[in-house]
Amino acid sequence: MLTKERIIRKRRMRAKVLGTGTRPRLSVYRSNTQMYAQMIDDKKGVTLVQAKGEDAVNVGQEIAKKIVAKKINEAVFDRSGYRYHGKVKALCDAVRAGGVKI
Repeated sequence: MLTKERIIRKRRMRAKVLGTGTRPRLSVYRSNTQMYAQMIDDKKGVTLVQAKGEDAVNVGQEIAKKIVAKKINEAVFDRSGYRYHGKVKALCDAVRAGGVKI
């Protein structure tokens, strides 16, 4: 369930964050048990790569490998209104360690 505060933060961020073909958007979603991450080209409206799993670090490493395989080296981070700490921060740090500039 989305809280009012998260909805406000998400709308405010999405007004500013836009993914392109050369610098796609890395969108993160977390449920109670899973972490989801996907790279999105907003200009074309397509998802380039995606990954999911229970551990944020493993999901970050997996999507980083897929991003590098597609020869993408930069991304825009969309935290979907979540605060930048805990699982969201761990996933982002794992993607950075995998060689993607965020």
